[in-house]
Amino acid sequence: MAGAPFILLLGGTSEASVLARRLRTTRPDIQLLLSLAGRTKAPALPEGVETRIGGFGGVDGLVRFIREHGVTRLLDATHPYAVGMSRNAGEAACLAGIPRAIFQRPPWGQTDGDRWQEVACLRTARDALPSGARPFLALGSQHIAPFRHRPDLRPVLRQVDAPAEPLPFAATLITGKPSQDVAEEAALFRAHGVTHLVCRNSGGARGYAKIAAARKLQLPVILIQRPPEPDGPILRDLDAALSWLISSS
Repeated sequence: MAGAPFILLLGGTSEASVLARRLRTTRPDIQLLLSLAGRTKAPALPEGVETRIGGFGGVDGLVRFIREHGVTRLLDATHPYAVGMSRNAGEAACLAGIPRAIFQRPPWGQTDGDRWQEVACLRTARDALPSGARPFLALGSQHIAPFRHRPDLRPVLRQVDAPAEPLPFAATLITGKPSQDVAEEAALFRAHGVTHLVCRNSGGARGYAKIAAARKLQLPVILIQRPPEPDGPILRDLDAALSWLISSS
């Protein structure tokens, strides 16, 4: 039917998958497409939700997709650090003339016992580590290059998938998703003699165990601050995001 609701949900976060499942349950009449960038080889896909994997080809490609498929509403629920994707989504929605909003989960907050040093970027995080440190780099493969300039470090690196290319520096590589169990994360840090945790302030419950484990072990945390928030309506919780998705449907 012409003009039928069609929501494009840009995902990559666990909250995006939760939203997709909730929308499918609440309003099965709404056409929904969950789009993932494809950074992991075997992403966990919500059952019963149509999914596409891969980029659109920049702003022009996304505008073309929106118009060709009759997308009527776009929700950007990408990673808080996916600046380029969020910028493209905002420009494309404006050019295509459809509503767009951003779901952004709250950042983690410092509590008693945390030993945080907040820094602006990866290079500053690298330079904040003392000589001979054994940092646990909770960073994606696309974010580790600056650490090749610190041969004195003995990093432990965790990635969801084994890298296709050799690492740019010597490191202990752990493959797999992070545990949500604080004790398991703490045991991992102890087993590898980790002295510091380096990560981004992604927020959310799924990745918080490493923060709590560092607190438990009194490890310093080098925390890379979030980029400035994108322009546009920002939704802070799942209920608000679900309401926005169905508000004009």
